[in-house]
Amino acid sequence: MGNTLDSKQIQDFVQKGFVRIDQAFSSKLAEEGRTILWADTGCDPNNPATWTKPVIRLGNYGQEPFRQAANTPCLLTAFDQLVGPGRWLPRTSLGTFPIRFPSPDDPGDAGWHIDVSFASQDDDPNDFLSWRANINSKGRALLMLFLFSTITENDAPTRIRVGSHVDIARQLEPAGEAGLTLRDLAANGFQETAGRQVVTATGEAGTVYLCHPFLVHAAQAHHGSTPRFLAQPPLLPAESLQLERPNGDYSPVEQAIRLALATN
Repeated sequence: MGNTLDSKQIQDFVQKGFVRIDQAFSSKLAEEGRTILWADTGCDPNNPATWTKPVIRLGNYGQEPFRQAANTPCLLTAFDQLVGPGRWLPRTSLGTFPIRFPSPDDPGDAGWHIDVSFASQDDDPNDFLSWRANINSKGRALLMLFLFSTITENDAPTRIRVGSHVDIARQLEPAGEAGLTLRDLAANGFQETAGRQVVTATGEAGTVYLCHPFLVHAAQAHHGSTPRFLAQPPLLPAESLQLERPNGDYSPVEQAIRLALATN
């Protein structure tokens, strides 16, 4: 099988911080997944009167539709292309599903952020704002968005600040291995990235966005009519990112960080 991503898409990933893959998994798998998720929401898909919350978060799902969606040939190839063969761990499940419903209410979780990945020995593991990211992206090789429903501009698509991974890399470098907490990173509201272009993660069910782990993104309220089903799991690393490789065999994830620091 050939490469999933062409050279331009890989270059876009390095510079913009994400790449969109259409039909990364089938609409049939998406439909099977939604059926499982609907049952766990406690809501009736045919009765909007039962959709009483702006967002319902459901836990980790490892049933076949989700396992298969995470392991399609095109995605496995793309993981190799972006992270490097042997440098990532296969997923047997997908992470939390924040299911967003049409609602006038503030969902309460729509702030700009990056997905942090580890807690230090001195941090409170139950305080999510004390979780950290570091320059080697400990604990995360990619941020991924799996669209299990078709998402239009009205359906609470994830907002992305294009190229913001560059700003975060520069912010993390002085903190070294210890990294910075989400509280540290968010202290000024991610002002360093405020001038970046904003795009939204729209697409048909079966679309996947593969994002640099430092990409700044945010949820938003749902102004449409159809609930939004999306998974946002990490791709876990088999080894830490390396910013100094003797053989120069840098993955695009590493190239993006190196480029950010070189042009700082």
